[in-house]
Amino acid sequence: MMKKRVLVSAVAASALALSGMAQAEVKIGFLGGFTGGIESLTPPIFDGANLAVEQINAQGGLLDGQDIVMPTGDTTCSDASAASNAADRMVNTEQVTAIVGALCTGATVAAANNAAIPGGVTMVSPASTAPAVTELDDNDLVFRTVPSDAFQGEMLAKLLLEKGLEEVAVTYVNNDYGRGLSEAFVTAFENGGGTVLDDLAHEDNRADYRSELGSLAATGAETLVVLAYADTSGQTVVRQAYESGMFTQYVGGDGMVGDSLVEAIGADVLDGMIATRPGSPELPGTDMFHQQAEEAGIDPSAVFAAQAYDATFLLGLAIEQNGSADREGLNEALRSVASAPGEVVLPGEWEKAKELIAAGTEIDYEGASGTQEFDASGDVPGVVQEMRVEDGTFTIQGYVDADE
Repeated sequence: MMKKRVLVSAVAASALALSGMAQAEVKIGFLGGFTGGIESLTPPIFDGANLAVEQINAQGGLLDGQDIVMPTGDTTCSDASAASNAADRMVNTEQVTAIVGALCTGATVAAANNAAIPGGVTMVSPASTAPAVTELDDNDLVFRTVPSDAFQGEMLAKLLLEKGLEEVAVTYVNNDYGRGLSEAFVTAFENGGGTVLDDLAHEDNRADYRSELGSLAATGAETLVVLAYADTSGQTVVRQAYESGMFTQYVGGDGMVGDSLVEAIGADVLDGMIATRPGSPELPGTDMFHQQAEEAGIDPSAVFAAQAYDATFLLGLAIEQNGSADREGLNEALRSVASAPGEVVLPGEWEKAKELIAAGTEIDYEGASGTQEFDASGDVPGVVQEMRVEDGTFTIQGYVDADE
């Protein structure tokens, strides 16, 4: 009787283990600035990532039918300790296979250096644009689906010069993002014949920037370029500049493209404000994403939403290509699924991709934000959109032409 009980218990345990395997989950973490300088921008970015998760889970899941789950961590955008702690939890407690994020460059650098790289975890940022990401000693583990600010800064300079704005004052948030974008912009603007009357750093999360604004206004500049964040220093700088009667034209980079900025300061005040942000070229994948996002109740034009979708879908493809939820080899699989040659896979085509991978066919993902061909540093090419505040919201005016 005892032997029978042991045998039955063993069979039951084995069945339970098999059942657990069938229901196993694959974790892909998401690191975002849910509080801090981009807290109003983060939710739609997370929505883009979640759309990819929902599609993959609905079309057969990963590997043997496992669902993706996406635990989140808050980096606050600007606190390196918070970013490191959030990443450490993802890598060592949540035991994620990979990470989407972080969003702000300083957070990505801190998370990578202090947790992801030591843990062998592949990261794909949909929003970290500073050149500092390119320079990471990352063992080929850190990628991004958004072009570097070395390109955005050049395109912002080109746009302003084309509009006849030849003299500007610049203030930038004193971190990797602000410094990198400012350096790229100032160099390109001056090389194009423009004059930067002053280029002044400011610290984030302060209540008063009137001293810095006084110095910038004293140059006689009428155009103020603010390279900062819509929910913290960028908002305060623009508000105090307006309240003091300084400047007639405001300009921003992608960190300023949030309707929370317009709502906080006033549509009349910011009407005509110019900005740039990384965008999505008009390709079959981008059109498909727009349709799918709208059907899911997601704003497809939200800043970095398409890039977050691509980061998540690519990691799903890479895990499927790698044949397991192991971290090792995932970066190589990521390069494989993102690169030609291969049969083209578009956003939402998970079932198709899964069948192709199972058959041993090479695939080439063409994404929601355009072609995702990673270079040796994990960077991608891209396009930059011109944005303008009209009728109380940032609206797309078109693309800044990189040719010429």
